[in-house]
Amino acid sequence: MNTKMEENIKNGLDFNTVDYSADGTALRIIDQTLLPGKIKFLEIRAKEDIREAIYMLRVRGAPAIGVAAAIGLQVVAQDICARCGDDTDAYFDELHETADYLEAARPTAVNLKWALRRMTAKAEALRSCAAGTAEVTARSVTAELKKEAETIRDEDIDVCRRLGEHGLTVLKKGQGILTHCNAGHLATVRYGTATAPMYLGHERGYGFRIFADETRPLLQGARLTSFELSEAGMDVTLICDNMASSVMKNGWVQTVITGCDRVAANGDAANKIGTSGVAILAKHYGVDFYIAAPTSTIDFDTATGDDIVIEQRDGDEIKKLWYSEPMAPDAVKTYNPAFDVTDNSLITGIITEYGIMYPPYDKSLGELKKIIKENKNK
Repeated sequence: MNTKMEENIKNGLDFNTVDYSADGTALRIIDQTLLPGKIKFLEIRAKEDIREAIYMLRVRGAPAIGVAAAIGLQVVAQDICARCGDDTDAYFDELHETADYLEAARPTAVNLKWALRRMTAKAEALRSCAAGTAEVTARSVTAELKKEAETIRDEDIDVCRRLGEHGLTVLKKGQGILTHCNAGHLATVRYGTATAPMYLGHERGYGFRIFADETRPLLQGARLTSFELSEAGMDVTLICDNMASSVMKNGWVQTVITGCDRVAANGDAANKIGTSGVAILAKHYGVDFYIAAPTSTIDFDTATGDDIVIEQRDGDEIKKLWYSEPMAPDAVKTYNPAFDVTDNSLITGIITEYGIMYPPYDKSLGELKKIIKENKNK
């Protein structure tokens, strides 16, 4: 794994969070575990290192994970191709094994599965089209997979900007916005999901006042959201998670926008732990609560939030991670789910690249599913 240090980032939009290395042989990511203290880019080639980067949150945020998985799989495919030569069966077997290996890194983020299955489906389509001919080779499939990974990357940028335009329609100049965790530029290739309307509004002089929950236990709001928004020159205030009620009661927040890692077919949404509590507070204080969700994050095969697998993480993230001395006795048990599910009844709307979906979600998301299918068939 190669590293490259960068002295500074001039603006939150000056780089792709996830991309190929300059020579196209490695996955290039910014190591988010070191932010904001250090800015380090990693160039990763081995499947073990790619999985470790996803699991250890060096790359995180559902869209960014999906793009990283797509590029990462193609990077590994380059190595498989070099080793397997003309043995296409061995090539495809190892390609699928690698996809399954990467998919298991984080079970809740649906973009990871979506991107990997799109890549393997592309590979299988190429094999099927060339069945009975001598045209399909590991080299040709690997080359086409690079094009597909680059398409997934470029689509993410376009989707986030379109999502931002739709999100901006429900916001007013000068208003207060609260966000939880990091669904920003760092969680995507560019712009972010929840932050896309904020970036676009900032470009157009909307003068938003943004409140960022610190987001325990990994502090993505403190380390990442406040970092990137302040770097972009926005008015951002960092608060502890248990202060969200206070800023809402004071009338400082008119809208909450968060990202999500998976939306069920009924509109239930899994996002970083604590999101559901923010949604309950917003409902109590009459504050609009929006989920920003690219359609790649919507899992139409999952009926409700009860069916979403919630990742459980090491308890030391609560007791020890940010402290020079443990903050709780070693014998104390911990409960450390990475996500919770926000009930659809608490969600004002789901912002997608196709527009904003409103309740009843079984109807609006059902219509969205038809639109997506029609676009694929064009």
